Amino acid sequence: MKQQTMSHTIKASTAALLMTLSAWATALEMKPYSAAELNDIQQKGKPVAVHFHADWCSTCVAQTKSLEILKSDAQLKGITVLVANYDKEKDLRTSMKIRSQSTMVIFKGPQEVTRLAGQSKADQIKAAFVKAL
Repeated sequence: MKQQTMSHTIKASTAALLMTLSAWATALEMKPYSAAELNDIQQKGKPVAVHFHADWCSTCVAQTKSLEILKSDAQLKGITVLVANYDKEKDLRTSMKIRSQSTMVIFKGPQEVTRLAGQSKADQIKAAFVKAL
């Protein structure tokens, strides 16, 4: 009886830990850019960043590595990063007045909160994202 109770307690604790870790694992969500997705997130008043990325850009690659690190940061839960192809999304670049790849435009709903250009350090990207929470 005592062994069953202990086994049940261990199972329950493990399940709770796994649920907590899975919530952290998806704190920051990254998706490919689509106008419909951006509009939906903005209409809901949620925080969203548009990352203008180019595969040939070393700074963009470094930013992506930092974003991967930030995915597990519980403080950033609810933020979505939409990754826009810098070379293909010319109309979007024009409408957002983007001058170079490796730019992130951060919104709280439809309101632009801040921009980052060329910043690849995780702590500084996080600080900008926190402004939209």
